Amino acid sequence: MTPQARIGIVTVSDRASRGEYADEGGPAIRAYLEEVLASPWEALPRLVADDEEAIVAVLRELAAAGCCLVVTTGGTGPAPRDVTPEATERVCTRLLPGFGELMRATSLAHVPTAILSRQTAGIVDRTLVVNLPGRPRSIRECLDAVFPAIPYCIDLVHTGAAGAPRLETRPERLVAFRPKA
Repeated sequence: MTPQARIGIVTVSDRASRGEYADEGGPAIRAYLEEVLASPWEALPRLVADDEEAIVAVLRELAAAGCCLVVTTGGTGPAPRDVTPEATERVCTRLLPGFGELMRATSLAHVPTAILSRQTAGIVDRTLVVNLPGRPRSIRECLDAVFPAIPYCIDLVHTGAAGAPRLETRPERLVAFRPKA
């Protein structure tokens, strides 16, 4: 039996972490996953300030908790406090730049400032970490672009691991790519 997947949802925001406004990014990610995923999964939500050490700590915590996927939102711009990509690069042993490349290309169809975004992705232990922008509409557009590859990436990261999670999508909403066996 395939175990229930654990998915970390991390909102990176100084203001939301101080309670100055409601987190919209984390709930947007959760709603997207509820819409797209057919297999059972558990969300491990976190809210953290734009602080590189705090982001590093939460990414390591979620990887150690057995998350197969951690999706972050926020902190990917060019402002001095935007340090999510740096934190991600610090914890990951392998970077997957194609995720950021595709997300930026997708976003450029909607807004010319997408070139300012620094989304990235990588692997820490057996966890795929994907950085998304902070706006709910952008989160949805970027996930629609990259999510078809995420379940297979997780399969590959867990090659040879006992009790590996398997993400299945709702084909009427999004078809995940897996090579024919």
